[in-house]
Amino acid sequence: MYFLYVVTGLAVLVSFIVDYRKTFRAFEIAVKKFVKILPAFLTMLVLVSIVLFLVPDRVISEYLGTGNKFIAVLFASFFGSITLMPGFIAFPLSGILLKKGVLYMVLSAFTTTLMMVGILTYPIEKAYFGTRATIIRNMLSLAIALVVALMTGIFFREIF
Repeated sequence: MYFLYVVTGLAVLVSFIVDYRKTFRAFEIAVKKFVKILPAFLTMLVLVSIVLFLVPDRVISEYLGTGNKFIAVLFASFFGSITLMPGFIAFPLSGILLKKGVLYMVLSAFTTTLMMVGILTYPIEKAYFGTRATIIRNMLSLAIALVVALMTGIFFREIF
């Protein structure tokens, strides 16, 4: 991880040397965007924290953890498909769930369906792309998410 920090720091330094005005402008844009998403980020973080506090660990591990792995993947896929959550919330949430004992393949199913399958966004997609294209895209995305979860399970030796 430190390698990425060093590379990023060097890239910023090179950018500053080449054109310090553009570099400062980029920082201004980045800070403005960060400040813009900060309220939503903090709100989601607080809500997710409250839910994780109220839901006992045994419930999380019963449905997403140590029980039947394939049922857990299906539950995670279902929750990911119907939830609308930005990535900057989903990935820290996955880290928290990982610490609570949720398997990598289950987290993979959750985050992949969260990013690719859109039950809540179906009406908007249907309006722009049509019913057939929206259904095909969502079904393919779900299939890909399940394959990714399976491959994650194999890679991390959670299955086979």
